[in-house]
Amino acid sequence: MSLAFRLPSAASFLPAGLSLPTFRASDPLAEPIRLGMPHLAYGGLSETWLLKELGHRHWLLLARGAGREVPDFRDADGATVYAAFIAVQVTDAALGAFREHDSLVLRSRLERISRTQFASRHELLRDGIPMGRVEMTSVFVKRKEKGRNRALARVGLSGFSAPAAKPGLAGTAALAAAIRAGGFAQHFGFANAGGESGIALTVRPCPAQDFNGADFLYFASFQAFVDRAEWEAMEAPAGLFTVARDMVFHSNVEIGDAVRIAVKAQRTQGDHLLHWCVLTRAADGARLADIFTRRAPAPH
Repeated sequence: MSLAFRLPSAASFLPAGLSLPTFRASDPLAEPIRLGMPHLAYGGLSETWLLKELGHRHWLLLARGAGREVPDFRDADGATVYAAFIAVQVTDAALGAFREHDSLVLRSRLERISRTQFASRHELLRDGIPMGRVEMTSVFVKRKEKGRNRALARVGLSGFSAPAAKPGLAGTAALAAAIRAGGFAQHFGFANAGGESGIALTVRPCPAQDFNGADFLYFASFQAFVDRAEWEAMEAPAGLFTVARDMVFHSNVEIGDAVRIAVKAQRTQGDHLLHWCVLTRAADGARLADIFTRRAPAPH
């Protein structure tokens, strides 16, 4: 013979009229990140890690916006659909102020700004103090040809709420449209005219390091190539950190393609270094990205 005992619930011990609070699983996107070696670079927070992390958050927020557990998007024919960034904007960043064991909080939100475009804003905080923000705009795309990165088509997906009547995060998309069309007089103080400075670097992206799991050249690799050109071709000093960076993406490359990073213009303002780099496919000159950057030493 066996005996079964049922223990009384905790609620049964509460006075009448009181109830236990309901606890929900914490939101992993709201959890503080304790900084260690994977998050850091020479002298501060790694911009490459940060962009990869925020790109992943953007992807997860898209899934939430569509009511999905995981960001597995398909078109009507079952083809895989990806979120491709057309622009990323880093503003008022203090990456050089971060140190090992610091607690980084990322406040993220997503907004649909058109039928095909979504924008996210991510605020960086250390001990409650703002340390910069990043805005990212993406579109859904699919490959026209299997395994080809140069042939992409935009896709509109259902399941999302309608675009906001007056989007609050449309600025980065507008910037991308203007730069793609060449319809700007100047940006970062650089006039939209003239040729190159003559300073350039050519790299051959490594499949194991520079491409992502979808087999595209990862958007964060573009920024990393510019940093390499700044170091190797511009011979900038070590210890510079991004204060602001605007990146507008035009196209992608195949594995094996070489990428040319040309410094279209550069100047200094005190201890700040500013430059405009144009990334192209070395083989045919096709424009891949325009990247405007302001860098400065870490505060003492």
